[in-house]
Amino acid sequence: MIVTTTAAVDDKRVVRTLGLVRGNTIRARHLGKDITAVFRNMVGGEISEYTKLFAEAREQALDRMVEEARELGANAVIEVRFTTSQVMNAAAELLVYGTAVVVEDI
Repeated sequence: MIVTTTAAVDDKRVVRTLGLVRGNTIRARHLGKDITAVFRNMVGGEISEYTKLFAEAREQALDRMVEEARELGANAVIEVRFTTSQVMNAAAELLVYGTAVVVEDI
């Protein structure tokens, strides 16, 4: 499956547009990781606990979007975008969306 943020794929042409596909996940922070993050925030630097949390969330959301595209018969998703929103005090949603298409070689 080709997944790209662009509207076109090199050496391919879109032969069919199947529509919007999306994947999302909502993740909550973990108390133990929050305590570690507070200490790390005091001394500066990357808060790796949150970096890992969001990396996993991105992968899960992407997997869900790709699965939806496959179910429609797509072999590519173009114009892919990510967005986040706070659902509650300690939880955030990560949403990925794009256009499912069928592409073929030029």
